[in-house]
Amino acid sequence: MSSMNVKRGDVVEIIVGDEKEKGKRGKVIAAHPTDNKVIIEGLNLVKKHIKPRNAQEKGGIVDQPRPIDASNVMVVCPKCGKTTRVGHTLTADGKKFVRACKKCGAVLDVKEDKSTAKKSAAKTSTAKTKTTTATKKKAETKQEITKEE
Repeated sequence: MSSMNVKRGDVVEIIVGDEKEKGKRGKVIAAHPTDNKVIIEGLNLVKKHIKPRNAQEKGGIVDQPRPIDASNVMVVCPKCGKTTRVGHTLTADGKKFVRACKKCGAVLDVKEDKSTAKKSAAKTSTAKTKTTTATKKKAETKQEITKEE
């Protein structure tokens, strides 16, 4: 099996699928080369119902990103901003192959701190819980209105 050309931290665009996801761009937060799948931040979301396990935990509905096949996404070049195929070129010293944009030739391998990737993933999960609590409040007010009638 060939290796994936998509890595964690890359910005990718979904190239297939229904109208609500096709053409959207997002950052890869996890890559699974054995399954040939990637998880994209804020895209391909599903609703997961969380049951409280004890009295202190809160239950609810949480948006959770699901894996998408790596063949259904294309890498976006950070220099030219276009979706591109990935080529492999030697570095200037000739010791290592790096990923490069096929359209403009820019190097795609940019080192990213692991701490920033974890922080961005944490931000998305807290934003999702805030939206679910807001929807819960709306549902509670609707129930109160129907009870009054």
